[in-house]
Amino acid sequence: MTIRDRLAWAALMATIVLMGIAMGIAGTPNNDTPTSTMPDSFVYLRDVDPTIQQDMRYAGSDNFTGRPVPGYVAPECILVREAAEALKAAQADLKPLGYSLKVYDCYRPAQAVAAFVAWSSEPDDPDAKRTHYPNLSKSDLFPNYIATRSGHSRGATLDVTIVPIGTKPSPGEADPDKPEPCTEGDPADNGLDMGTGFDCFDTKANTVTTGLTAGEEKNRHLLLDVMSRHGFQNYPKEIWHFTFQPEPFPDTYFDFPILPRPGSEPDMPDRT
Repeated sequence: MTIRDRLAWAALMATIVLMGIAMGIAGTPNNDTPTSTMPDSFVYLRDVDPTIQQDMRYAGSDNFTGRPVPGYVAPECILVREAAEALKAAQADLKPLGYSLKVYDCYRPAQAVAAFVAWSSEPDDPDAKRTHYPNLSKSDLFPNYIATRSGHSRGATLDVTIVPIGTKPSPGEADPDKPEPCTEGDPADNGLDMGTGFDCFDTKANTVTTGLTAGEEKNRHLLLDVMSRHGFQNYPKEIWHFTFQPEPFPDTYFDFPILPRPGSEPDMPDRT
């Protein structure tokens, strides 16, 4: 074998070794953020209870980042089956009262959480600050409101409110040139007035807070009561944030994308 042949052989072996290492790395499962398709233990909420309204904010631009969030390919609520069935039971309690649940976010891919963290290093958008964190800086959002890991990625956590049956969001009621701070509520949303808009990073969004009207207190109590009655535990910093207990996957953070329901046409979120 000539020197040239030996060099070519060595280069080939090096390439094979490097490819093997790369394939090994790529093939190593990450138990914290498993990727791939949706596991069988997860379901689309529409398949369990299509009467629950869905206003999936992170699939569109009506959220604190001002743009669709990675991982939200379709505006669908996905949850572990136990949480979806419990939500269906809560919905059944509300219907005789003339109300419906409405979800803003459910399962959240780990890649979306990473996008939130990346957003935090970007310059402030004055409108986004006013409408979502009027009294805080971005650095103050961690870890109480945004975390490097989110319980949403475990599949049993959701953001939810209560709406009158038959109503829809009314984007035209909001003035895009003069956005109101979230602490004044959200005139475009059809949810019962809880004192703030969704994703309002402010102490007024805390479950126990001051400065609420009697009506806002009553609406909060209705939400807390119906959710707790069906196994959901509230997060004290956010009145809309609940986790079904016990969690089926308390230590697993999933990262499969939210795709359209099989057999359904891609849809747009209720508000963009």
